[in-house]
Amino acid sequence: MAVYSGARPRSTFLPQRSRVVDQPTLPRRRIRGATRAKRGTSRLSFALGGIVLTFLLAFFSLAQTVRVSATGYDLERLTRQRDDLVTRRQELLTDLNRLGQEPAIRKQAIDAGLTQLHAPLVVSTH
Repeated sequence: MAVYSGARPRSTFLPQRSRVVDQPTLPRRRIRGATRAKRGTSRLSFALGGIVLTFLLAFFSLAQTVRVSATGYDLERLTRQRDDLVTRRQELLTDLNRLGQEPAIRKQAIDAGLTQLHAPLVVSTH
């Protein structure tokens, strides 16, 4: 068995007492690893995060602008289509009114080879 210098034999009569103090007299401060290693927080990571956030916000704004301009373009196209349909409707109503008149019907009958009737014959039944 090896004997170390400064080692004392254990007493069997006295209770065993720990040489380590259970709690330090002053509480220990908890220090982060970066502070203990004397490394400060990296401002580069904050700068990169800010740049990424700025680009995301700019992209979102651009997407909204494109959506609004596309909606405006669709509204303009639909308004133009509606105006064309209203104009076409008015033309058709004008043609119907013109073709429904007596001179137009007479002209269509003559073009089809029909002629006018002669004077009516009155037949008496007495």
